[in-house]
Amino acid sequence: MSVLAQKRTVSKAEFVNTANKIYVETLNFLTRLSARYSRLIAEPVAKLAGEIIDHSEKANSIFPSDAQRVELRKAHLLEARASLMALDVRLTHCYLIMNENPEGCFTTSKGKSVGSKDAMEKLDKMAQSLGELIDQENELLKGQIKSTGQRLKS
Repeated sequence: MSVLAQKRTVSKAEFVNTANKIYVETLNFLTRLSARYSRLIAEPVAKLAGEIIDHSEKANSIFPSDAQRVELRKAHLLEARASLMALDVRLTHCYLIMNENPEGCFTTSKGKSVGSKDAMEKLDKMAQSLGELIDQENELLKGQIKSTGQRLKS
C-alpha cells in the first residue's frame, strides 16, 4: 500500500540515494572535460564522488546499538561529508576550466560542436543540478550526524 504524497517524509537512508545520484552526475560532468584536462583532473574528482558513496553505505550499514557503533557510524558520516565538501571545491575548478572553452564540452548527435551560447547554458544547467544535489546531500548528512550524536547521549 502506498503512502499519500502529502504524508510522505524523507527516508532516513535518503543520503545514500543522493550520494549515488551525485556519483552518476559527477561522472557525466567529468566526461565533458577535454582529453588534456581529463587525464589530470577526472580520476581524483571521481574518486571523491566514490568516497561519498562508500562512506554513506558504510554508515548506513552500521546499526547504532551501542556507543562503539554510534561512533563508527558517525565517523563514516563525517568522512562522507568531508569528501562531499572536497568534491564541491574540485567541481568548481572543473566548471571554471570548462567555462574557458564551453563549446568544446558538447557535441551534437552528428558530432559537431555546440555553439558557445548553447554550451554555456548546458554547462550552467549541469553545474546547477550538481550543486543542488551537493547541497541536499550536505543537509542530509548533517541531519544524520546530528541524530546519530543524539543516540549516544540517550
